[in-house]
Amino acid sequence: MAQNINVASPEFDYTIKIGSGLLDKIGEYVPAAPSVVITNTTVASFYGKRLPQLLPNSSVITMPDGEQYKTLETVNGLYPELVTAGLDRSGTIMALGGGVVGDTAGFVAATYMRGVRFVQIPTTLLAMVDSSVGGKVGVDLPQGKNLVGAFKQPEVVIIDPDVLATLPEREWRCGMAEVIKHGFIADEQLLQPELWDKTQAEILIARAVAVKVKIVQEDPYEKTVRAYLNLGHTFAHAIERVSQYSWPHGEAVGVGLVAAARLSYVLGLCSAELSEKVEKVVSTVGLPTRIGDLDPAELFAAMGSDKKWQAGHSRFVLLKAIGQPVIA
Repeated sequence: MAQNINVASPEFDYTIKIGSGLLDKIGEYVPAAPSVVITNTTVASFYGKRLPQLLPNSSVITMPDGEQYKTLETVNGLYPELVTAGLDRSGTIMALGGGVVGDTAGFVAATYMRGVRFVQIPTTLLAMVDSSVGGKVGVDLPQGKNLVGAFKQPEVVIIDPDVLATLPEREWRCGMAEVIKHGFIADEQLLQPELWDKTQAEILIARAVAVKVKIVQEDPYEKTVRAYLNLGHTFAHAIERVSQYSWPHGEAVGVGLVAAARLSYVLGLCSAELSEKVEKVVSTVGLPTRIGDLDPAELFAAMGSDKKWQAGHSRFVLLKAIGQPVIA
């Protein structure tokens, strides 16, 4: 039986539906108007033919797979395809895929014809617990991640854990980076290994989503506490950029969490035990804890374009204790 998590946003309220088999019932939950499903080449190979059968009034367009394609160039290529598909202002854009697809399709939905309806159908653990929730959409610039974007709330978010059956093991670990991040921010239960088994996916996803929803409702436009959701991400985004996105987001977040905990300890904000616990949890999940051969000077230079920087001064999301994030 599906779980519903209701989200109150400044524009309108919407529901996040979580449950096995929801994809097969997609027609019950999305607007009846014409729709276009935006997905990537990898996900299209699994669901590209199935969705039009479930949604007769829809068509599918694809974008390349990978963070390096989350760009304005990709967005510019999608707009003409929407026109060709006949999508007008009464239509709906559905994002079927991971975070890159959701962010890119969401930005397209926010800007095409000054905005059309948007539905999130995440297919990776990372997108389910993080990027599909909260309405932040956008693309990268060469100078940094997510520097062009908008707030675009979805009409509904459909999370079907069954689609994770085709998710590579590495992608599951990457999603776990965001799960444990939510654990350190607000829900220590998410740090319990017995909850990490894939058989517990629905429970795991619901708990992680609940953390983000609570914070997003308190601060929908990231003026204050929503920045806590970026724990480890200032480091992670720099790792991704310096590695030319050969590091996947979740692995970069894993190292970023370790780095944020070490910085918290060095600044006297938390105990050595907490710093050690963060590293142990990240390692136990199977994520890297070191930057390898990446140049620290290049990483710090890359951090200069982070959105939390102010007037040229660094600002990091750090930890005083589990459940006590701070900005320093």
